[in-house]
Amino acid sequence: MLIHHDGSKPIYVQIAEWLENEIIAETFKSDEKVYSQYQLAEMFTINPATAAKGLNMLADEQILYKQRGLGMFVSKDAKKEILNRRKNETLTGLVQELVLEAKRLGVEENDLLQMIQEAIRGKEEKK
Repeated sequence: MLIHHDGSKPIYVQIAEWLENEIIAETFKSDEKVYSQYQLAEMFTINPATAAKGLNMLADEQILYKQRGLGMFVSKDAKKEILNRRKNETLTGLVQELVLEAKRLGVEENDLLQMIQEAIRGKEEKK
Protein backbone atom coordinates (compact mmCIF):
# COMPACT_ATOMS: atom_id res chain seq x y z
CA MET A 1 0.00 0.00 0.00
CA LEU A 2 1.13 3.50 -0.75
CA ILE A 3 0.39 6.29 1.68
CA HIS A 4 -0.88 9.40 -0.06
CA HIS A 5 0.48 12.53 1.57
CA ASP A 6 -1.62 14.85 -0.60
CA GLY A 7 -3.98 15.64 2.25
CA SER A 8 -7.11 14.26 0.58
CA LYS A 9 -7.45 11.68 3.36
CA PRO A 10 -5.62 11.72 6.72
CA ILE A 11 -2.79 9.19 6.96
CA TYR A 12 -4.25 7.54 10.07
CA VAL A 13 -7.51 6.92 8.15
CA GLN A 14 -5.51 5.36 5.29
CA ILE A 15 -3.79 3.08 7.83
CA ALA A 16 -7.15 2.08 9.35
CA GLU A 17 -8.63 1.36 5.91
CA TRP A 18 -5.58 -0.67 4.92
CA LEU A 19 -5.91 -2.77 8.08
CA GLU A 20 -9.62 -3.24 7.36
CA ASN A 21 -8.73 -4.45 3.86
CA GLU A 22 -6.25 -6.90 5.39
CA ILE A 23 -8.99 -8.19 7.69
CA ILE A 24 -11.41 -8.56 4.77
CA ALA A 25 -8.72 -10.46 2.83
CA GLU A 26 -8.23 -12.61 5.95
CA THR A 27 -4.56 -11.73 6.25
CA PHE A 28 -5.60 -11.15 9.86
CA LYS A 29 -8.33 -13.40 11.23
CA SER A 30 -10.43 -13.19 14.35
CA ASP A 31 -8.35 -12.99 17.55
CA GLU A 32 -5.07 -12.65 15.62
CA LYS A 33 -2.60 -9.96 16.57
CA VAL A 34 -2.18 -7.09 14.09
CA TYR A 35 0.89 -4.98 13.49
CA SER A 36 2.00 -2.67 16.30
CA GLN A 37 2.13 1.09 15.87
CA TYR A 38 5.91 0.82 15.55
CA GLN A 39 5.74 -1.88 12.89
CA LEU A 40 3.22 0.18 10.92
CA ALA A 41 5.37 3.29 11.33
CA GLU A 42 8.36 1.46 9.93
CA MET A 43 6.40 -0.18 7.11
CA PHE A 44 4.92 3.10 5.89
CA THR A 45 7.61 5.52 7.05
CA ILE A 46 5.22 7.48 9.22
CA ASN A 47 5.18 8.74 12.79
CA PRO A 48 4.29 6.01 15.34
CA ALA A 49 1.68 8.36 16.84
CA THR A 50 -0.06 8.53 13.46
CA ALA A 51 -0.07 4.73 13.22
CA ALA A 52 -1.41 4.52 16.78
CA LYS A 53 -4.24 6.89 15.84
CA GLY A 54 -5.28 4.52 13.03
CA LEU A 55 -5.16 1.53 15.37
CA ASN A 56 -7.13 3.38 18.04
CA MET A 57 -9.73 4.41 15.48
CA LEU A 58 -10.36 0.71 14.76
CA ALA A 59 -10.39 -0.08 18.48
CA ASP A 60 -13.00 2.66 19.01
CA GLU A 61 -15.10 1.02 16.27
CA GLN A 62 -14.60 -2.37 17.98
CA ILE A 63 -12.85 -3.81 14.92
CA LEU A 64 -9.77 -4.33 17.07
CA TYR A 65 -9.40 -4.92 20.79
CA LYS A 66 -6.45 -4.25 23.08
CA GLN A 67 -4.77 -6.75 25.32
CA ARG A 68 -2.67 -4.89 27.82
CA GLY A 69 1.01 -5.54 27.26
CA LEU A 70 0.37 -7.72 24.21
CA GLY A 71 -1.00 -5.40 21.53
CA MET A 72 -4.07 -5.15 19.32
CA PHE A 73 -6.09 -8.09 18.08
CA VAL A 74 -8.89 -8.57 15.54
CA SER A 75 -12.35 -8.69 17.12
CA LYS A 76 -14.56 -11.74 16.64
CA ASP A 77 -16.98 -10.26 14.09
CA ALA A 78 -14.61 -7.66 12.62
CA LYS A 79 -14.83 -8.81 9.00
CA LYS A 80 -18.62 -8.96 9.08
CA GLU A 81 -18.84 -5.52 10.70
CA ILE A 82 -16.46 -3.96 8.16
CA LEU A 83 -18.37 -5.44 5.23
CA ASN A 84 -21.75 -4.34 6.60
CA ARG A 85 -20.54 -0.80 7.31
CA ARG A 86 -18.89 -0.42 3.93
CA LYS A 87 -21.92 -1.75 2.07
CA ASN A 88 -24.29 0.52 3.94
CA GLU A 89 -22.14 3.67 3.77
CA THR A 90 -20.83 3.23 0.24
CA LEU A 91 -24.04 2.10 -1.40
CA THR A 92 -26.18 4.63 0.43
CA GLY A 93 -23.86 7.43 -0.65
CA LEU A 94 -23.76 6.28 -4.24
CA VAL A 95 -27.53 5.93 -4.44
CA GLN A 96 -28.04 9.39 -2.96
CA GLU A 97 -25.62 10.88 -5.50
CA LEU A 98 -27.33 9.00 -8.33
CA VAL A 99 -30.79 10.19 -7.31
CA LEU A 100 -29.60 13.77 -6.91
CA GLU A 101 -27.99 13.76 -10.36
CA ALA A 102 -31.09 12.18 -11.91
CA LYS A 103 -33.21 14.97 -10.42
CA ARG A 104 -30.83 17.60 -11.79
CA LEU A 105 -31.10 16.05 -15.24
CA GLY A 106 -34.87 15.67 -15.04
CA VAL A 107 -34.75 11.88 -15.26
CA GLU A 108 -38.04 10.35 -14.13
CA GLU A 109 -38.07 7.68 -11.43
CA ASN A 110 -39.25 4.93 -13.81
CA ASP A 111 -36.50 5.80 -16.29
CA LEU A 112 -33.88 5.72 -13.55
CA LEU A 113 -35.12 2.36 -12.29
CA GLN A 114 -35.03 1.01 -15.84
CA MET A 115 -31.43 2.22 -16.24
CA ILE A 116 -30.46 0.47 -13.00
CA GLN A 117 -32.17 -2.75 -14.08
CA GLU A 118 -30.41 -2.63 -17.45
CA ALA A 119 -27.07 -2.11 -15.71
CA ILE A 120 -27.74 -5.11 -13.49
CA ARG A 121 -28.71 -7.26 -16.46
CA GLY A 122 -25.64 -6.08 -18.34
CA LYS A 123 -23.41 -7.19 -15.48
CA GLU A 124 -25.15 -10.55 -15.23
CA GLU A 125 -24.62 -11.16 -18.95
CA LYS A 126 -20.88 -10.49 -18.60
CA LYS A 127 -20.45 -13.07 -15.79
